[in-house]
Amino acid sequence: MDQVVAIIPTRMGSTRFPGKALACDTGRPLLLHVVEAVSQVPSVDRVIVASEDLEIESFCRSAAIDHAMTADTHPNGSSRIAEVAATLDAELILNVQGDEPEISVETIESTIAALRGDPAAGVSTAAAPLTDEDDAADPNIVKVVVGRDGQALYFSRAAVPYDMDGSGDRPLRHIGLYAYRPQILRQYVALPPTPLERTERLEQLRLLEHGVRIAVASVSTAHAGIDTPAQYADFVNRWRHRDPD
Repeated sequence: MDQVVAIIPTRMGSTRFPGKALACDTGRPLLLHVVEAVSQVPSVDRVIVASEDLEIESFCRSAAIDHAMTADTHPNGSSRIAEVAATLDAELILNVQGDEPEISVETIESTIAALRGDPAAGVSTAAAPLTDEDDAADPNIVKVVVGRDGQALYFSRAAVPYDMDGSGDRPLRHIGLYAYRPQILRQYVALPPTPLERTERLEQLRLLEHGVRIAVASVSTAHAGIDTPAQYADFVNRWRHRDPD
């Protein structure tokens, strides 16, 4: 049995950045950067790319990357990885977004450790302090409120908690990485969308609304995801600066 299997749900049909997964301005497709980053994590035993796309499947075959073809009807990444996870025998399933090439070993290891360290939790994720450059009111930056026991109390696109007294305390930025116990992943996809999930458009709220405990790992910094061509260009510039060859 594999202890931890990382599944990277990927598709070519990004609304804001079509073809993002195989964008290749660094000389290597974006997806390959993500696979390489996850493969560096000591606790991860296997990495699988999950997609519905023949072009992605062909690339994975050429690069000797484990690929699972999925249905084209999935509403989100969690649903897609659940299809693949149902065929596996694993202790934990890791959901890593296919557009986060700068995700760190620290973030992944901390997320895995948070779930292993809390038998009552069904899922774990990660959070980092907002930086001075981050706008807490930006709805594209998801915030998480964490209890004293390290469990998520709420996720929101709003600036929560509200700093009523002007103490200067900053909200925590949610990092969209999840570790699941397989039975919770199966449970999640069988549940209907919930009111808070629909209101905030945050799928993790479905778990909280159904009483599933989500452990939150605290990490030092958040990495940058890539949603647009401009964000990809920024990544390419950073990558070239680190590795000019």
